[in-house]
Amino acid sequence: QVQLVESGGGSVQAGGSLKLSCAVSGLRVSSRCMGWFRQAPGKEREGVATIFPGGGSTYYADSVKGRFTISQDNTKNTLYLQIDSLKLEDTAMYFCAAGGFFCSSRGIAPPSTYIWWGQGTQVTVSS
Repeated sequence: QVQLVESGGGSVQAGGSLKLSCAVSGLRVSSRCMGWFRQAPGKEREGVATIFPGGGSTYYADSVKGRFTISQDNTKNTLYLQIDSLKLEDTAMYFCAAGGFFCSSRGIAPPSTYIWWGQGTQVTVSS
Protein backbone atom coordinates (compact mmCIF):
# COMPACT_ATOMS: atom_id res chain seq x y z
CA GLN A 1 0.00 0.00 0.00
CA VAL A 2 1.38 3.38 -1.00
CA GLN A 3 1.23 6.20 1.52
CA LEU A 4 2.43 9.79 1.34
CA VAL A 5 2.45 11.81 4.55
CA GLU A 6 3.29 15.51 4.49
CA SER A 7 4.57 17.51 7.44
CA GLY A 8 6.36 20.74 8.16
CA GLY A 9 3.65 23.25 7.42
CA GLY A 10 2.79 26.05 9.79
CA SER A 11 2.26 29.76 10.27
CA VAL A 12 5.14 32.00 9.38
CA GLN A 13 5.74 35.68 8.70
CA ALA A 14 6.40 36.93 5.21
CA GLY A 15 10.05 36.60 4.33
CA GLY A 16 10.48 33.50 6.45
CA SER A 17 11.22 29.91 5.49
CA LEU A 18 9.72 26.48 5.87
CA LYS A 19 10.80 23.00 4.85
CA LEU A 20 8.01 20.61 3.97
CA SER A 21 8.56 16.87 4.09
CA CYS A 22 6.71 14.03 2.41
CA ALA A 23 7.45 10.63 3.89
CA VAL A 24 6.66 7.90 1.38
CA SER A 25 6.06 4.20 1.87
CA GLY A 26 5.18 1.53 -0.66
CA LEU A 27 7.33 2.88 -3.49
CA ARG A 28 10.77 4.41 -3.98
CA VAL A 29 10.78 8.16 -4.50
CA SER A 30 13.99 7.89 -6.51
CA SER A 31 12.27 5.87 -9.22
CA ARG A 32 9.11 7.94 -9.63
CA CYS A 33 7.95 11.24 -11.03
CA MET A 34 7.37 13.24 -7.84
CA GLY A 35 5.84 16.64 -7.31
CA TRP A 36 4.48 19.28 -4.99
CA PHE A 37 1.19 21.08 -5.50
CA ARG A 38 -0.69 23.71 -3.58
CA GLN A 39 -4.27 24.82 -3.37
CA ALA A 40 -5.55 28.04 -1.88
CA PRO A 41 -9.20 28.50 -0.91
CA GLY A 42 -11.33 29.12 -3.97
CA LYS A 43 -8.47 28.40 -6.36
CA GLU A 44 -7.48 25.45 -8.50
CA ARG A 45 -4.70 23.10 -7.50
CA GLU A 46 -1.40 24.50 -8.78
CA GLY A 47 1.74 22.52 -9.52
CA VAL A 48 4.75 24.24 -7.95
CA ALA A 49 7.60 21.76 -8.42
CA THR A 50 8.42 18.51 -10.20
CA ILE A 51 11.41 16.24 -9.81
CA PHE A 52 12.15 13.57 -12.40
CA PRO A 53 13.02 9.97 -11.50
CA GLY A 54 16.59 9.88 -10.32
CA GLY A 55 16.44 13.52 -9.27
CA GLY A 56 18.41 14.73 -12.26
CA SER A 57 15.86 17.28 -13.44
CA THR A 58 13.70 19.68 -11.49
CA TYR A 59 11.12 22.18 -12.66
CA TYR A 60 9.34 25.02 -10.91
CA ALA A 61 6.34 27.22 -11.50
CA ASP A 62 7.32 30.76 -12.45
CA SER A 63 5.65 32.06 -9.30
CA VAL A 64 8.05 30.15 -7.04
CA LYS A 65 11.22 29.94 -9.12
CA GLY A 66 14.25 31.01 -7.10
CA ARG A 67 12.42 30.62 -3.79
CA PHE A 68 11.35 26.96 -3.72
CA THR A 69 13.64 23.93 -3.93
CA ILE A 70 12.44 20.37 -4.42
CA SER A 71 14.71 17.55 -3.33
CA GLN A 72 14.66 13.97 -2.16
CA ASP A 73 16.52 11.81 0.33
CA ASN A 74 16.66 8.31 -1.04
CA THR A 75 17.88 6.76 2.22
CA LYS A 76 14.85 8.19 4.03
CA ASN A 77 12.55 7.77 1.03
CA THR A 78 11.35 11.29 1.61
CA LEU A 79 10.53 14.21 -0.68
CA TYR A 80 11.18 17.78 0.47
CA LEU A 81 10.16 21.27 -0.49
CA GLN A 82 12.32 24.08 0.88
CA ILE A 83 10.38 27.34 0.78
CA ASP A 84 12.29 30.58 1.27
CA SER A 85 11.31 34.25 1.10
CA LEU A 86 7.69 33.36 1.79
CA LYS A 87 5.02 35.67 0.43
CA LEU A 88 1.43 36.18 1.48
CA GLU A 89 0.32 34.54 -1.77
CA ASP A 90 2.11 31.33 -0.81
CA THR A 91 -0.63 30.65 1.73
CA ALA A 92 -2.22 27.34 0.72
CA MET A 93 -2.54 23.66 1.48
CA TYR A 94 0.52 21.90 0.07
CA PHE A 95 0.35 18.36 -1.28
CA CYS A 96 2.98 15.93 -2.43
CA ALA A 97 2.26 13.45 -5.20
CA ALA A 98 3.82 10.37 -6.73
CA GLY A 99 3.42 9.17 -10.29
CA GLY A 100 4.80 6.61 -12.68
CA PHE A 101 8.34 5.76 -13.68
CA PHE A 102 8.44 8.64 -16.15
CA CYS A 103 7.30 12.23 -16.06
CA SER A 104 5.17 12.96 -19.11
CA SER A 105 7.22 15.85 -20.41
CA ARG A 106 9.60 18.58 -19.41
CA GLY A 107 8.25 21.20 -17.06
CA ILE A 108 5.71 21.05 -14.28
CA ALA A 109 3.86 17.75 -14.55
CA PRO A 110 0.07 18.19 -14.51
CA PRO A 111 -2.08 16.59 -11.80
CA SER A 112 -3.11 13.81 -14.20
CA THR A 113 0.51 12.59 -14.11
CA TYR A 114 0.17 11.51 -10.51
CA ILE A 115 -1.37 8.42 -9.03
CA TRP A 116 -0.90 8.85 -5.29
CA TRP A 117 -1.43 11.95 -3.16
CA GLY A 118 -0.78 12.94 0.40
CA GLN A 119 -3.34 14.55 2.68
CA GLY A 120 -1.69 17.95 2.63
CA THR A 121 -0.01 20.31 5.07
CA GLN A 122 -1.15 23.89 5.60
CA VAL A 123 1.17 26.84 5.06
CA THR A 124 -0.08 30.21 6.27
CA VAL A 125 1.94 33.36 5.68
CA SER A 126 1.18 36.56 7.57
CA SER A 127 2.45 40.10 7.22
